[in-house]
Amino acid sequence: MNNKKEKLEDFKTAISSTVRSISNSKKVEISFGNQISNSENSTIKLPELSQTNNKFNIEEIRAIADSKSLNLRFSNNKTYKKYEPKGNISKKLYKISEKIRCEKIGTSYFRGVKNNIEKFYLNRLSGLDLKSSEDKIVESFENYLRVKFLDFKNESKIDKKIKSYKKDLNDQFKDRIAELKELTLDQEKFNSLVSKLISSMSLDEDIENEEKKNEENNKDDKKSKPQNQDFKTKEKKEKYEEMSIESGVPDLENEAKESDDSDEEIEIEDSTRPDLKKRKHSNFGDLKYKTYTEEFDEIIKAEDLESTEELTRLRKNLDQQLLQLKNFISKLANKLQRKLLAKQNRSWNFDLEEGLLDTSKLPRIIMDPFNSLSFKKEKDIEFKDTLVTILIDNSGSMRGKPISVAAICADILSRTLERCMVKVEILGFTTKHWKGGLSREKWMKNDKPRFPGRLNDLRHIIYKSADAQWRQSKNNMGLMLKEGLLKENIDGEALKWAFNKMSRRKEDRKILMVISDGAPVDDSTLSTNTSDYLETNLKKTVKWIESKSNIELLAIGIGHDVTRYYNRAVKITDVQDLGDVMINQLTDLFVENNKKTLH
Repeated sequence: MNNKKEKLEDFKTAISSTVRSISNSKKVEISFGNQISNSENSTIKLPELSQTNNKFNIEEIRAIADSKSLNLRFSNNKTYKKYEPKGNISKKLYKISEKIRCEKIGTSYFRGVKNNIEKFYLNRLSGLDLKSSEDKIVESFENYLRVKFLDFKNESKIDKKIKSYKKDLNDQFKDRIAELKELTLDQEKFNSLVSKLISSMSLDEDIENEEKKNEENNKDDKKSKPQNQDFKTKEKKEKYEEMSIESGVPDLENEAKESDDSDEEIEIEDSTRPDLKKRKHSNFGDLKYKTYTEEFDEIIKAEDLESTEELTRLRKNLDQQLLQLKNFISKLANKLQRKLLAKQNRSWNFDLEEGLLDTSKLPRIIMDPFNSLSFKKEKDIEFKDTLVTILIDNSGSMRGKPISVAAICADILSRTLERCMVKVEILGFTTKHWKGGLSREKWMKNDKPRFPGRLNDLRHIIYKSADAQWRQSKNNMGLMLKEGLLKENIDGEALKWAFNKMSRRKEDRKILMVISDGAPVDDSTLSTNTSDYLETNLKKTVKWIESKSNIELLAIGIGHDVTRYYNRAVKITDVQDLGDVMINQLTDLFVENNKKTLH
C-alpha cells in the first residue's frame, strides 16, 4: 500500500515538473482534484489521480496537464479577454479555439505532447453521448479545428456523431482556415478573427429553439442513458485494467529533463570575413541551432544603405529630438567624462633623458649648474586600451520612441567615451525582409524540410567602426530613424557577429553593450521550428560570452526587463533615465577593472 502511494506521489511530482518545463514557468502551482491552492501564482488544476491501475486516468491527467501548460505559455490572458465574445456557447467555442491555437504551437515540437493529447481526446470523444444541441455544437467545433489545425484523423463513428454540424462549420470557416493558420503566432489577430466568426454564427440566439425541438427525444434518451453508461464504463474498465500506473512515471521524468539540455559545442562563423574558416567554441550554444542558408545574409555599412543627403536629413531629425535635452546631455557628457577620467591612475617615469621637463627638479639645477636636466614621461594607461561595442536591436518592435532612445544613447556614449580615449564601435542588427525573404523562398522550393533552423535573411549594420571618429560617423546614427529599416531580430547570431568582430581587435579590455527591447522574434523561423528556438540560442550564447570569454557583457533594456537573458542588465523607459544608468553601469565596470589591476 505504501509503495503504491509513493508511486502516486512520484507520478504527481513528475507531472508537476513537466508542467513547469512545458509552461516555462517555475512559479506555476499544480493542484489535483479538490486540493485548494492559496498561492498568488498561476495555478493549473488537474483531476485527482485515481489509486487504481486505470491507465485512462493517467492519460487524462497527462493530456490536460500538457494542454493547460501550453495555454499558460503561449496565451496572454489580457488579449484573450479583450476579444472574448458574448454568450455562453460563443465563449465556450472561443475558449476552445485558443486552446487549439496553443496546442498547434506547442505540439509541433514538444516530444510526446501531441500523442498524449490525441489519445486522450479520441478516448474522451468516443465515450461521449451527445444528445443536447449545445454539446453537439461544442464537440463538433473542437473536432473541426483539431482536424484542420492539428491533422487529427477522425474515426467513422466520430464522424457520425458530429456530421449534423460539420457542414455548417465548414461553410463558416473553410475560407478562413488558411488565414487562421497564418495568424497562429499572432494571438491578437487570431483571437479577433475567431471572435468575429463565432459571433456571426448567432449560436446563443438559435440554441433555445433547437433545444425545444429536441426536448421530447432528450426525455427518451435520459431513460436509456444509465444502462448505456454502465456498459461504456464496464468496457473502459476491461480495456485498461491490465495497464499499471508505473508505465506513466518514467516518461514524464524524462520529458521534464529534456528542456534542461547541457551546453554542447557549436561552430561560429565569422560572417564579416567569408574567407575565414569556422571557429569552434566549446559550450557556446547548442548544436541544435542551425541556419537554413547564409547566402542571402548581409553585413553592410550604414553609409552604403542610404545616400549622404538622406543620412544628413535623418540626422537632423535626430538632432531635433536632442534639442530639448541639450543641457541635460552636456551635463551628462561632462559628468561621465570626469568620472571615467578620474579612474585613470596617471603615473610617470622620472629621471629620463628625454620627454617632458621635470619642473620639480629645477631647484637642483639652480643649486648646482653641473647637474643635468631631468625629464619625465607618462606611463601608458591600461584604461585607454579599451574597446566598447554598442550593439543595437533594430527590430520593428523598437519603432518610435525606443529606437530614438537607442540612437541617442549610442550618440552620447560615442562622444563621451571618445573624449576619454576609449574606442567605440556601434553596430545594429535586423533582417532584410519580413516573413523570411529569399531564405524562405529557397526553403519552399526545396519542399519545405522540417525544422530548417533560422529562416530569414540577416542584415547586420555597421554605424560606426572602432577606428572611425564620431564626427565622421555621426550622420549614420540617423539611419535608425529610417522608415522600413526595422524588421525582425535574431539576437543570438547578432551577438556572435559582434563577439567575432571584437575578438579580432587588439585592445586589452573589451566591453559589449547590448541595447534591446526584449526577446528575439522572427516569425518565419519560429513558425517552422520550436517557439523558443531563438530564445534558447540567445541564452546559451550569452551564457558562453559571460562565463568563457574575456569580453564583458552589459545589456540595457528599452522598456523591457532583459535580466532573464543577461546577468548584468538594467531597464530604462525614458531618455531621462539614461544618464544615471550609463554613468553607474560604466563607472562600475571601470571601478571593478581598476580594483583587479591594483590587486
